[in-house]
Amino acid sequence: MPSALIKNMIEQYNYPVLDMQNFDDFIQSQQECVLFFTENPTRFPESDDVCMILPELVREYGGRFQAAVIDQSAQRKLQGRYAFSEWPSLVFLRKGQFLGVISRVQDWNDYILKINELLTSQPKPAPGIGVIVEQNTSVSGCGQ
Repeated sequence: MPSALIKNMIEQYNYPVLDMQNFDDFIQSQQECVLFFTENPTRFPESDDVCMILPELVREYGGRFQAAVIDQSAQRKLQGRYAFSEWPSLVFLRKGQFLGVISRVQDWNDYILKINELLTSQPKPAPGIGVIVEQNTSVSGCGQ
């Protein structure tokens, strides 16, 4: 469940909330976008901090990229596509193609440097697409 701050941000800035049904259509329709993965703000309180920073970043770049919030029901499924491991995360895309991720709260100058780098880079394969990760939990050894 998003926090009151995140709900307020969504309403105030009219950010779309993306789930598995509307996700692909949205990312394909945007020249550039940033996806806000909040996870559970109770467990990851930095999500509330990022929700205060995100509109400022959109404003800083003159609306160059559209912001969207990932619905709680789709967070973990889509996390696997972009293979980030820290929450909250901002995933940057161009025409649905992966540019990169910024995780956790950063200093303002670090955001600007990283976003400038991402927005001038070429898209790359999303790190989680086509990669099957399995954990081997069995223990085997000689004589066992």
